[in-house]
Amino acid sequence: MTETSLGLKRRARRMARELAATHPDAHCELDHTNALELAVATLLSAQTTDVRVNETTPKLFARYRTAADYAAADRAELEDLLKPLGFFRAKTDSLMKLGQALVDLHAGVVPNTMEALVALPGIGRKTANVILGNAFGVPGLTVDTHFQRLVNRFGWTAETDPVKIEMAVAQLIEKRDWTMFSHRIIFHGRRVCHARKPACGACTITRSCPSYGLGPKDPALAAKLLKGPRIAELAKAAGAPVPEGVVAEPAL
Repeated sequence: MTETSLGLKRRARRMARELAATHPDAHCELDHTNALELAVATLLSAQTTDVRVNETTPKLFARYRTAADYAAADRAELEDLLKPLGFFRAKTDSLMKLGQALVDLHAGVVPNTMEALVALPGIGRKTANVILGNAFGVPGLTVDTHFQRLVNRFGWTAETDPVKIEMAVAQLIEKRDWTMFSHRIIFHGRRVCHARKPACGACTITRSCPSYGLGPKDPALAAKLLKGPRIAELAKAAGAPVPEGVVAEPAL
C-alpha cells in the first residue's frame, strides 16, 4: 500500500521516539567549549573521524584561542599540528581564511545565523547546522553521510541532495527536536545501521523500517555487528543476545 503523507509523518515520529530511547547518550562527538572551537573542529572533521579530530584539537585549541590567532597563524606551524588529519595543507588554508573572515566581518565572533555562517569560507549548511544547534541552541538538521543513508533506508525520502533531504525531514520531525534527532540518527548509523552490513536483527526500529533485512536478521549474528561503548545495552534493547565477552556498563 502507498503510504500517505500523514502516515509517513506518524511513522517518522514513532521512529524518532524509538531512537531517543535507544540512544540516550547521543551528543555532538566533537569536543569543544565554545562556538569557535566547534566551527574549527567541524571544518577539520571532513574526510576523517571525530576521534582523530578530538586527538588533534587539544594542542590546536591551546595554541589558537581566537579567530585572530588563526588569521595570523604561521602556516608551517599550523600545518604541523594538522598533519595527523590528512589534507592538512587545505585545512590549514581553510582555518586561516575562516579566522580572517571572522575578524573582518564579525569582529572575531562566530555569528549565530545560517545566512552569516554559510557566507564564511569553508562553512556549508551541514557545518552551519552543527554550529547553530550545538553552540547556540538553534534547531538544525545535520545531513551527513549517516543521516542521508538512514533516512533513505527508512523510506522517508528518496532525495540524494543534502539540502533537499534536510527540507524533507524538516517536514516530518518537530523543529524543537532537530538537533538531538540529528545526533541520535548519526549515533544509530555509526553503531547499528552500518553502510555495508546493518545490524538488522539487533535494531530497535525494525518494525517501522522498510529496509529490514538488508543485514542479518538473526539476533545473535546481528548483535556481533554492534559498535560503540553501549553494545550490551543496544543488544538488550533490541531483544538480542549480548555478544560473548561484552560487559554491560554499571547502572548509574
